[in-house]
Order: sequence, then C-alpha cells, then structure tokens
Amino acid sequence: MSNSDNGSQHDPKRRRLLKAGGALSVGGAAGGSVFLTALFPPAALAQKKKHHRTPPQSGSVKTLAKFVDALPIAPTLAPSGKLNGVPFFQVDMRPLFKKLHRDLPATALWGYNGLYPSPTFEVRTGKPIAVKWTNSLPGTHFLPIDDTIHGAEAGVPAVRTVVHLHGSKTMPDSDGYPEAWFTNGFAQRGPFFVRQVYEYPNDQQATTLWYHDHALGITRLNVYAGLGGGFYLIRDDHEDSLGLPSGPYEIPLSIQDRFFNRDGSLLYPVADPDPDPRVPPIWIPEFFGDTVLVNGKVWPFLEVEPRKYRFRILDASNARFYHMTLQETDARGEPKDRRGPVFQQIGSDGGLLPAPVLRTELLIAPAERLDVVIDFSGLSGKHFVLTNDARAPFPDGDDVVPTEIMMFKVNRPLRRFDDSKVPGKLNAGFLDPRKDPPVRTRHLVLSEDDAPDTEAPIQANITTIADPEQFKQGVRLHWDDPVTEDPKAGTVEEWRLVNTTGDAHPIHVHLVQFQILDRRPF
Repeated sequence: MSNSDNGSQHDPKRRRLLKAGGALSVGGAAGGSVFLTALFPPAALAQKKKHHRTPPQSGSVKTLAKFVDALPIAPTLAPSGKLNGVPFFQVDMRPLFKKLHRDLPATALWGYNGLYPSPTFEVRTGKPIAVKWTNSLPGTHFLPIDDTIHGAEAGVPAVRTVVHLHGSKTMPDSDGYPEAWFTNGFAQRGPFFVRQVYEYPNDQQATTLWYHDHALGITRLNVYAGLGGGFYLIRDDHEDSLGLPSGPYEIPLSIQDRFFNRDGSLLYPVADPDPDPRVPPIWIPEFFGDTVLVNGKVWPFLEVEPRKYRFRILDASNARFYHMTLQETDARGEPKDRRGPVFQQIGSDGGLLPAPVLRTELLIAPAERLDVVIDFSGLSGKHFVLTNDARAPFPDGDDVVPTEIMMFKVNRPLRRFDDSKVPGKLNAGFLDPRKDPPVRTRHLVLSEDDAPDTEAPIQANITTIADPEQFKQGVRLHWDDPVTEDPKAGTVEEWRLVNTTGDAHPIHVHLVQFQILDRRPF
C-alpha cells in the first residue's frame, strides 16, 4: 500500500476479492476475508505528538440560531432508461446556490444533479445498475488549491472529478480510482480513465453505502464543495422480512461540518506559513469547522411521531469524529439533564449486525455509517438534541468542537399503529475466527513525516512492514510503487494496522469488509 491524499490503491489486474463480515460491519461468507486487529499508540506517545489546529477564522459567521430549519430529505434517483438490460442512471455534477440556514444568504455549491444534499440511490441485491457520471462544472475551483499536493500539481486541470461508491464491491474500471478523473464534458481525462459509464453489480447484502468525489489531490475540496454525502442503499429480501421501520420512518442523516463567511459562502482555511519548504503552503492536515449540517441544513430539527424510526447515519465530514448522545431539552434546546431514548444499533458499514445492540452513545468516524433505531413511543411533546463531545482531532485534540448536531421534536400525531419491530436476530452472515483461521498475518503502519521544528506534517504514510529492517531505516512506499498487499480470493487473512500518529484514523479497503477482532494499545 502507499501514501496519498486519498488513500486508494490501484491495480488494473487486482483480484476480485469477495467480502468478509465484521464485528461492526458484515459481509458474505463466500469469499476471501480479512480479520483486523487495530493497534493504537499508548497515551504517552499520543500526547507527545503536536495536534495541528485549524487556523483561526476571524471572518467566519459565529452566531447562527440552532434548530430553526427543518431537516431536508434527499430525493431518490430514478433511472432514465435501460442500458444493456439494466437500469441506467445519468448523474451530472453542476453548480448551484442554496440557502443552508434561515439567516444565511444562499451558498454557492456543487451538487450531483445540481442538488444538495446529494440524491439517494435505492437498489436491490443481485440487480446491477449502470451510472453515467458527467461533469458540467466550471473550469475554476472556488476553494483554495495547493499545487504542491500530489495529484494537484501545476498543469493538472483545477476542476476534475471522479465518483467512488464507498463500500461497494465494484470492478476497478468502475471504482472511481483517483487518477481516473475527468473534466467538463470529458474534455480532459486522467491517466487511468477507462469508461464513462460505471457498472455497479450490487452483489452484496443489504447495507448502507455512500458516494463521493475521489479526485487525486482535491478530494477534500470537492467533497467540501458539495460532492459528497450521497446515500446508496442496497436492499434485499432478508432485510425486508425483518419488519424494521420503513418508508417515511426510515431517514438517512448525513453529517458534515463547515465554516461560513458572512455572505453565506463556504470558507475553507489555508495553512499558516511554515519555515520548512517541504511543508505544503496551503493544505491543512485536518479540517474542523465550527458549524454542523445534517442533510445540508445547519443544526436542523426533525418533527417525529411517538413511534420507532430507523436512521442511517453517515459521517460525511472531512476529518471530524462525532461522539453522540441524545439529551432531553426544552423547545429552545436548553438541556434538562436527562438522557433521551437509547439507540438500538442494528447495522454499520457492511450491513446488519448479528443482533441489535443497545447503546446510550455512538462514536462515528469520517466515512463510517451507523444504522440505528430510536423509539420515541410515549414521549409526545418532548424535545431531544443529538449532542457531540468528540475532541478534535480525535481522541484528545483541542480544536473547535460543535456540541449540538440536530433536534428531534416529538410533536406529530401518531398516524397509524406502529407495527414495526427490531428482531433479536438480524444477520447470520458473520465469520467465526475459530473456524476460519487466517492463512497469513500482515502488519501495516500508519505514520507521519513531520517538520522537525514545528511538527507540521509533510507526508502521511500507510506502509507494510514485511521487511522490518527497511522500515526501521525509514524506507516508505509511494503512490506509484508496486502493490504489496495481494491476498488470494477464497482465503482468510489477519491484518494488523499499527497507528503511530497522534490521531485516530478510519481505514477502509476497497472490495472487502473487515471483521474487527481487537483494538488495543501497543
């Protein structure tokens, strides 16, 4: 594996790995599988690392009223026809202006089909679809580009896009590889561009996926501009049979953080100057905004009936973790020092869990999904705020932390009897590590190369340590180096990810779902 702004690895001849299950994400039992052990640095080591704060933004809006705008629900996409016998969708990336808060002027954004929040795909297991992603964006980016970043060098088109369906089992030429980018009208194309129409087989169990931009060197900017946070829901007959809340009682929640200028425009910070010329002059290592949006609205509210609701939660923020609880409040959002109803977690990134798990709090990292049921029965007239206290960077940084996410108002009458349920057994498709011993154990290390005086990051790496001596000598793999991790289809492996940085980092590997074995300090 190698380092990049995006973290994707490409091999046109890579094997079509089948999915594994996960303790917090689930997969099929019919293919190659990966168990994961995550090794974290001890607190003493993490505390020695300097956390890099988002530079102060004196011009940003500081006082926006909370819970004054209703939560939007993204529309569901419909196919425009058929291509080679399968449903065919056309999705165009276009600029738009939209009010994101009652008191803000309309914000300039980029959106899929000119929409923000992004529209939702609803598909069925075993029913493939085809999507033509097109780019009708202007030639100039409205956010600050750092041309010292790999993939964003001078001479590369400033505005280029490619879409990755996150968590999908998809062949390489439809995977949204970072160097398969294209510009407006496909006028220019990246070196690994292969096709205009992507094929999604939907050859996996019911789960919550999401799609986002993936262009090398500017993923963070394109997602911030609006090209991220779109849901892709795979459904199957087994999930349908469970009787979970559905229809208007199943609601996706896409959470993002942002800065806003007073004119309503998005503000993306740039780095403070660093004396080391190797430190990127504009790029900031992690972004943390002071304002939270859910489904494209700032601190919204949702009116609900006194019954069960299913929420599919996505952390579509650039870097922020959220540690969430439900707290009872008054109508203005003032806390009453009482907890709200519990979360019944029924799924995560790869699909349904074996059984529901009762939780009073939820932790979610960027790109992760949580599938939860909240029961508001017997709570008519009450208000609950979804709160956050995750430090940034997680787990012990000192950057800005927005403490509220959204409000639930239990003020709608019950339209009909709630016959939905949460069964005690949800999914049997998990691997048993006692019956499926790994054929190989791999060690991979997350590390940073920092400037010696300021500890400003120069480069982030994820590197194999198959050769410990080379690793000790500072040898690091790069984007164009040969692929090092080559598990064989039909086998089980254990991967140990060793995080030597001061922050927590979510990891995902294309085509495969991890089954988590352990998390521990080293």
